[in-house]
Amino acid sequence: MAYYTVGTIVNTHGIKGEVRVIATTDFPESRFAVGSTLYAFQKGQTTPVTLTVATMRKHKNFYLLGFEGKPSINDVELYKQSTLKVTDNELETGDLQPGEYYYHQIVGLQVVTEEGEELGEIKEILSPGANDVWVVDRPGKDDLLLPKIDDVVKKVDLDAGQVTVELMEGLE
Repeated sequence: MAYYTVGTIVNTHGIKGEVRVIATTDFPESRFAVGSTLYAFQKGQTTPVTLTVATMRKHKNFYLLGFEGKPSINDVELYKQSTLKVTDNELETGDLQPGEYYYHQIVGLQVVTEEGEELGEIKEILSPGANDVWVVDRPGKDDLLLPKIDDVVKKVDLDAGQVTVELMEGLE
């Protein structure tokens, strides 16, 4: 079964079993909806813990989640720094507009310039504000941060596993 990351538990919140989650999904409202099933992957563990969302609310830049059967801080403390995932059966089936992609489709793609120079592989996606930023792992160099804007990302070819970009001045 394939799992896809939708968030990370960064800390507990209060004493009533809530956790703070940083979302890494385009659909946090549906992913973290009451009744949703999430799989918590703890560091060093190979099998996930199945959690069912009992409460959800947004607080600042976090989602505060409570889980069924976990009414106390003592019940959720061990999940700090866990990665929350969903199975491939639970992926959103909504229609994407042209130029929109799921995070799991982009991570792992090779990045090349329009001139054919290979830059590296996309290792993660950040969502700091107005647009996403694709983080490119470059062997022997610092990571390259590519804003997901039309002036930079020229073509995404999922079949070829490649993204073609134009490096604007100041990006390198």
